[in-house]
Amino acid sequence: MNGAKARVLICDDDPLLLELMEFRLRAKGYEVIKAVDGAEALSKAERDAPDIIVLDAMMPKADGLEVLARIKGDPALSETPVVMLTARKGEKDIVSALEKGADDYLVKPFIPEELLARLARLLARKSGRR
Repeated sequence: MNGAKARVLICDDDPLLLELMEFRLRAKGYEVIKAVDGAEALSKAERDAPDIIVLDAMMPKADGLEVLARIKGDPALSETPVVMLTARKGEKDIVSALEKGADDYLVKPFIPEELLARLARLLARKSGRR
C-alpha cells in the first residue's frame, strides 16, 4: 500500500486537533476522513473502509474503547490497524486498549511526526512490507 493513497479515519471530539491532524496527514499525501464522536466513527469505518484508524478514547455517543472493540469484532474491519490517541495515560487504560486489539497507543499531548511515523509503520506492515 502506498502511503500517498492510504485512507486515514481520524476520530476525535476536539475540532482543533482534528484540523491539525487533517492538515499534517494531507501534507503527507493521505486521504483523510474525520469523525467527531464514536457513533460517527463506527459509521464511517463501515462505510468508507479506511486503511488505518486514529481513535480518541474519550468521545461522545460511544467511547473509543467501545468503538475499538466493535471494529475489531467486525470481520470486515478487524484487520484495520487502530492507533489510540488519547489523554488517558494510566497503565489500566493502555493495557485495556491493547487487549481489545489496538495496534498502537499514543498519549496526548503528542508529537505529530511521531504519529505519522507510527501510521507509516503500521500501513507498511499491513501491506506486507517492513
